[in-house]
Amino acid sequence: MPPVHSSPFYRMENPAILSFLRHSTPGEKRTKSTGGLLKMFKLFPMLTSGCKMVALLGRPRKPLLKDNATTATIFGYRKGRVSLAIQEDPHCMPIFVIELPIHSSAFHKEMSSDVVRIALESETKTHKKKLLEEFVWAVYCNGRKIGYCIRRKQMSEDELHVMQHLRGVSMGAGVLPCPSEKETADGELTYIRARFERVVGSKDSESLHMINPDGAAGPELSIFFVRAN
Repeated sequence: MPPVHSSPFYRMENPAILSFLRHSTPGEKRTKSTGGLLKMFKLFPMLTSGCKMVALLGRPRKPLLKDNATTATIFGYRKGRVSLAIQEDPHCMPIFVIELPIHSSAFHKEMSSDVVRIALESETKTHKKKLLEEFVWAVYCNGRKIGYCIRRKQMSEDELHVMQHLRGVSMGAGVLPCPSEKETADGELTYIRARFERVVGSKDSESLHMINPDGAAGPELSIFFVRAN
Protein backbone atom coordinates (compact mmCIF):
# COMPACT_ATOMS: atom_id res chain seq x y z
CA MET A 1 0.00 0.00 0.00
CA PRO A 2 1.37 3.49 -0.82
CA PRO A 3 2.48 5.52 2.19
CA VAL A 4 -0.09 7.61 4.00
CA HIS A 5 0.39 11.33 3.54
CA SER A 6 -1.41 13.86 5.71
CA SER A 7 0.84 16.85 4.99
CA PRO A 8 1.68 18.46 2.72
CA PHE A 9 -1.45 18.01 0.58
CA TYR A 10 -1.11 16.30 -2.78
CA ARG A 11 -2.96 17.40 -5.90
CA MET A 12 -5.71 15.17 -7.14
CA GLU A 13 -4.44 12.75 -9.77
CA ASN A 14 -7.70 11.27 -11.03
CA PRO A 15 -9.44 13.58 -13.58
CA ALA A 16 -12.73 11.69 -13.13
CA ILE A 17 -12.75 12.35 -9.39
CA LEU A 18 -11.82 15.99 -9.95
CA SER A 19 -14.68 16.39 -12.41
CA PHE A 20 -17.06 14.65 -10.00
CA LEU A 21 -16.15 17.14 -7.28
CA ARG A 22 -16.57 20.19 -9.47
CA HIS A 23 -19.85 19.32 -11.11
CA SER A 24 -23.17 17.96 -9.88
CA THR A 25 -24.79 14.95 -11.48
CA PRO A 26 -27.17 16.04 -14.30
CA GLY A 27 -30.70 16.31 -13.04
CA GLU A 28 -29.60 15.83 -9.47
CA LYS A 29 -31.68 17.79 -6.97
CA ARG A 30 -29.90 18.72 -3.78
CA THR A 31 -30.61 20.85 -0.77
CA LYS A 32 -28.08 23.51 0.18
CA SER A 33 -25.96 22.56 3.16
CA THR A 34 -26.41 24.29 6.46
CA GLY A 35 -24.27 27.33 7.09
CA GLY A 36 -25.04 27.39 10.80
CA LEU A 37 -23.33 24.07 11.48
CA LEU A 38 -20.22 24.99 9.53
CA LYS A 39 -19.97 28.38 11.23
CA MET A 40 -19.95 26.61 14.58
CA PHE A 41 -16.58 25.12 13.69
CA LYS A 42 -15.12 28.63 13.78
CA LEU A 43 -16.09 28.78 17.45
CA PHE A 44 -14.18 25.63 18.45
CA PRO A 45 -11.07 27.44 19.71
CA MET A 46 -13.33 29.29 22.19
CA LEU A 47 -15.26 26.26 23.42
CA THR A 48 -14.54 24.80 26.84
CA SER A 49 -14.27 21.13 27.74
CA GLY A 50 -16.79 21.57 30.56
CA CYS A 51 -19.65 21.69 28.09
CA LYS A 52 -21.23 18.41 27.08
CA MET A 53 -22.92 19.95 24.03
CA VAL A 54 -21.72 23.47 23.54
CA ALA A 55 -23.57 24.45 20.38
CA LEU A 56 -26.71 22.79 19.07
CA LEU A 57 -29.05 23.93 16.35
CA GLY A 58 -32.53 24.97 17.33
CA ARG A 59 -35.67 23.21 16.18
CA PRO A 60 -36.20 23.53 12.40
CA ARG A 61 -38.89 25.98 11.31
CA LYS A 62 -40.52 23.30 9.21
CA PRO A 63 -40.02 19.53 8.94
CA LEU A 64 -37.56 19.30 6.04
CA LEU A 65 -35.73 16.22 7.28
CA LYS A 66 -36.60 13.17 5.26
CA ASP A 67 -37.37 9.86 6.91
CA ASN A 68 -34.72 8.23 4.76
CA ALA A 69 -32.07 10.88 5.43
CA THR A 70 -28.66 9.57 6.42
CA THR A 71 -26.86 10.77 9.55
CA ALA A 72 -23.13 11.49 9.34
CA THR A 73 -20.81 12.48 12.19
CA ILE A 74 -17.31 13.88 11.81
CA PHE A 75 -15.37 13.93 15.06
CA GLY A 76 -11.92 13.75 16.58
CA TYR A 77 -9.50 15.03 19.21
CA ARG A 78 -7.96 18.42 18.54
CA LYS A 79 -4.45 16.94 18.39
CA GLY A 80 -5.50 13.83 16.46
CA ARG A 81 -7.20 12.89 13.21
CA VAL A 82 -10.89 13.14 12.43
CA SER A 83 -13.15 10.14 11.93
CA LEU A 84 -16.28 9.76 9.82
CA ALA A 85 -19.27 7.66 10.92
CA ILE A 86 -22.33 7.11 8.71
CA GLN A 87 -25.65 5.86 10.10
CA GLU A 88 -28.85 5.00 8.28
CA ASP A 89 -30.59 5.40 11.64
CA PRO A 90 -29.08 7.66 14.35
CA HIS A 91 -30.17 5.15 17.00
CA CYS A 92 -28.41 2.21 15.31
CA MET A 93 -24.75 1.30 14.87
CA PRO A 94 -22.94 3.01 11.97
CA ILE A 95 -22.76 1.21 8.62
CA PHE A 96 -19.46 2.91 7.81
CA VAL A 97 -16.68 4.13 10.13
CA ILE A 98 -13.28 5.36 9.00
CA GLU A 99 -10.47 7.52 10.34
CA LEU A 100 -9.60 10.11 7.71
CA PRO A 101 -5.95 10.97 7.03
CA ILE A 102 -6.36 14.60 8.06
CA HIS A 103 -5.69 16.22 11.41
CA SER A 104 -8.46 18.07 13.23
CA SER A 105 -6.73 21.45 12.93
CA ALA A 106 -6.38 21.08 9.14
CA PHE A 107 -9.98 19.88 8.81
CA HIS A 108 -11.34 22.79 10.87
CA LYS A 109 -9.47 25.17 8.56
CA GLU A 110 -11.14 23.54 5.54
CA MET A 111 -14.52 23.89 7.25
CA SER A 112 -14.11 27.67 7.34
CA SER A 113 -14.42 27.81 3.53
CA ASP A 114 -17.71 28.02 1.65
CA VAL A 115 -17.38 24.58 0.04
CA VAL A 116 -16.09 21.40 1.69
CA ARG A 117 -15.98 18.32 -0.50
CA ILE A 118 -14.50 15.07 0.71
CA ALA A 119 -14.02 12.27 -1.82
CA LEU A 120 -13.14 8.65 -1.05
CA GLU A 121 -11.99 6.51 -3.96
CA SER A 122 -11.68 2.74 -3.85
CA GLU A 123 -9.28 1.25 -6.36
CA THR A 124 -10.79 -2.23 -6.00
CA LYS A 125 -12.09 -3.53 -9.32
CA THR A 126 -13.69 -6.83 -8.30
CA HIS A 127 -17.14 -5.31 -7.58
CA LYS A 128 -17.97 -8.25 -5.31
CA LYS A 129 -18.90 -5.94 -2.44
CA LYS A 130 -21.28 -3.06 -2.02
CA LEU A 131 -19.54 0.27 -2.41
CA LEU A 132 -19.45 1.18 1.30
CA GLU A 133 -18.18 -2.31 2.17
CA GLU A 134 -14.82 -1.63 0.52
CA PHE A 135 -11.91 -1.35 2.95
CA VAL A 136 -9.07 0.69 1.40
CA TRP A 137 -9.78 4.25 0.28
CA ALA A 138 -7.79 7.10 -1.22
CA VAL A 139 -9.02 10.36 0.32
CA TYR A 140 -9.31 13.80 -1.26
CA CYS A 141 -10.34 17.03 0.44
CA ASN A 142 -11.36 19.97 -1.76
CA GLY A 143 -9.47 18.51 -4.71
CA ARG A 144 -6.25 17.62 -2.89
CA LYS A 145 -5.14 14.07 -2.19
CA ILE A 146 -4.42 13.76 1.52
CA GLY A 147 -3.63 10.06 1.85
CA TYR A 148 -5.17 6.63 2.35
CA CYS A 149 -7.34 5.10 5.06
CA ILE A 150 -8.96 1.77 5.91
CA ARG A 151 -12.59 1.26 6.90
CA ARG A 152 -12.94 -0.18 10.39
CA LYS A 153 -14.46 -3.61 10.94
CA GLN A 154 -15.13 -2.73 14.57
CA MET A 155 -15.38 0.64 16.27
CA SER A 156 -12.83 1.71 18.86
CA GLU A 157 -13.80 2.61 22.43
CA ASP A 158 -13.58 6.31 21.62
CA GLU A 159 -15.83 5.90 18.58
CA LEU A 160 -18.38 3.95 20.61
CA HIS A 161 -18.21 6.71 23.24
CA VAL A 162 -19.10 9.35 20.65
CA MET A 163 -21.96 7.36 19.14
CA GLN A 164 -23.37 6.69 22.61
CA HIS A 165 -23.36 10.35 23.60
CA LEU A 166 -24.91 11.53 20.32
CA ARG A 167 -27.75 9.01 20.08
CA GLY A 168 -30.32 11.67 20.91
CA VAL A 169 -28.75 14.39 18.73
CA SER A 170 -29.94 14.72 15.14
CA MET A 171 -27.70 17.67 14.29
CA GLY A 172 -25.26 19.92 16.04
CA ALA A 173 -21.63 20.79 16.64
CA GLY A 174 -19.55 21.21 19.76
CA VAL A 175 -17.37 19.46 22.33
CA LEU A 176 -18.03 16.11 24.03
CA PRO A 177 -16.66 14.95 27.39
CA CYS A 178 -13.60 12.77 26.93
CA PRO A 179 -13.93 9.10 27.95
CA SER A 180 -10.67 9.09 29.93
CA GLU A 181 -7.52 11.12 30.48
CA LYS A 182 -7.15 11.75 26.77
CA GLU A 183 -8.35 15.31 27.24
CA THR A 184 -4.96 16.36 28.58
CA ALA A 185 -2.99 14.31 26.03
CA ASP A 186 -5.00 14.79 22.81
CA GLY A 187 -7.08 17.88 23.53
CA GLU A 188 -10.84 18.19 23.46
CA LEU A 189 -13.14 15.87 21.54
CA THR A 190 -15.00 17.95 18.92
CA TYR A 191 -17.79 16.86 16.58
CA ILE A 192 -20.19 17.92 13.87
CA ARG A 193 -23.33 15.87 13.24
CA ALA A 194 -25.98 16.42 10.58
CA ARG A 195 -28.52 14.79 8.31
CA PHE A 196 -27.48 14.17 4.71
CA GLU A 197 -29.31 13.47 1.49
CA ARG A 198 -27.93 10.27 0.00
CA VAL A 199 -27.66 10.20 -3.81
CA VAL A 200 -26.82 6.87 -5.45
CA GLY A 201 -25.42 7.34 -8.95
CA SER A 202 -24.60 3.69 -9.61
CA LYS A 203 -23.17 0.64 -7.85
CA ASP A 204 -19.78 2.38 -8.09
CA SER A 205 -20.68 5.91 -7.02
CA GLU A 206 -22.79 7.69 -4.44
CA SER A 207 -22.67 10.88 -2.45
CA LEU A 208 -23.94 12.55 0.72
CA HIS A 209 -25.04 16.20 0.82
CA MET A 210 -25.76 18.01 4.06
CA ILE A 211 -29.40 19.03 4.51
CA ASN A 212 -30.03 22.58 5.64
CA PRO A 213 -32.83 22.40 8.23
CA ASP A 214 -33.90 26.04 7.96
CA GLY A 215 -33.93 26.27 4.17
CA ALA A 216 -31.37 29.09 4.05
CA ALA A 217 -28.48 29.05 1.61
CA GLY A 218 -25.06 28.38 3.11
CA PRO A 219 -21.71 26.66 2.62
CA GLU A 220 -21.79 23.14 1.17
CA LEU A 221 -20.53 19.98 2.84
CA SER A 222 -20.55 16.92 0.58
CA ILE A 223 -18.98 13.47 0.80
CA PHE A 224 -18.40 11.40 -2.34
CA PHE A 225 -17.71 7.67 -2.68
CA VAL A 226 -16.34 6.34 -5.98
CA ARG A 227 -15.02 2.94 -7.03
CA ALA A 228 -12.59 2.64 -9.91
CA ASN A 229 -14.01 0.99 -13.04
